[in-house]
Amino acid sequence: MPGKISKPSDVAEEAEEVAAASPRIKLADGRHLAYRESGVPKSKANYKIIMVHGFGSSKEMSFLAPQELIDELGIYFLLYDRAGYGESDPNPKRSVKSEALDIEQLADQLELGSKFYVIGVSMGSYSTWSCIKHIPHRLAGVALVVPVVNYRWPSLPEKLIKDDYRRKLIHWGLLFAEFAPGLLRWWVTQKWLPSTSVMERNPVFFNSKDMDVLKVIPGFPMLTQEKLRQRVVFDTLHHDFKLAFTPWDFDPMDLSNPFPQNQRSVHIWQGYEDKVVPFELQRYVSTKLDRNRRTRRSLHGTEIVLPDNLSNEAGKLWFNLAPLHTVTLKLRHLAKVSYYMRVDDFWPVTKCGLHMDE
Repeated sequence: MPGKISKPSDVAEEAEEVAAASPRIKLADGRHLAYRESGVPKSKANYKIIMVHGFGSSKEMSFLAPQELIDELGIYFLLYDRAGYGESDPNPKRSVKSEALDIEQLADQLELGSKFYVIGVSMGSYSTWSCIKHIPHRLAGVALVVPVVNYRWPSLPEKLIKDDYRRKLIHWGLLFAEFAPGLLRWWVTQKWLPSTSVMERNPVFFNSKDMDVLKVIPGFPMLTQEKLRQRVVFDTLHHDFKLAFTPWDFDPMDLSNPFPQNQRSVHIWQGYEDKVVPFELQRYVSTKLDRNRRTRRSLHGTEIVLPDNLSNEAGKLWFNLAPLHTVTLKLRHLAKVSYYMRVDDFWPVTKCGLHMDE
């Protein structure tokens, strides 16, 4: 059947070639999820954050937060390979909902407690939206970093997306993924294509600031020609792409506030110069969601990370997923930093949180 992903038995031999060097948990359906931990010890953590990687990435994704800030705030990070990525088993029944349930089981088996924070990056944001929909009672705070926008969300107005060239690219990508996956796999594994990542350092996708960052981080390890020749890798990327951009079981803009007492926050981080996700769509999404406070700062593009020279005050802004601190930041405090920030903060903290001057 066109577009059908491989069964576990079809890819078992290939998957076994990848030694599971990282610790893994066993899920209720028998699959395994690989993970790694960083930051302060879990037993000493004030904030336990699950990081959800994006398309073609893994639990080895870079998150360049200053160590002194992590220590000061007491932050524990849990990064994991989503189903089929890295050292985690593929999920033939993968769905938007199953992504949230995987996160919940991961948190339970690693004993993170009744509530935890989730940060979803790029395509990992659909897993994060799913957490808000399906396990809101487990969330202490949420951030979506340059999240993908699904053009099939019913609430997106046609006039806003009708001329967006990205919509057309995704449409053709879905057609190939559904009806000609074999042809798509053949094309992306041809020797005349670049041997490095098909996206990395490509000015079509990244601006100059992004490419400066890509020089010092791993980039997209699963999007190399060598990796794409592996059937399990291709099937994972193929199905992940389809899930992100085909109809979901909910519309994010219809979601209820997961923190009805406004004791926690949900943030969207988006670059004004992002070439992959237009900020106009992100602004519309945040406008549709109920919020009382909105703070904006410009940020360059897709690769939103914390540079080494980022001040602790700016770092606290990043980690303001709950009332960690009350911080007053003026733009001049960020003058030495090459990355300025824009935040759409909905379902906000009302008693304390971040305050920025326009």
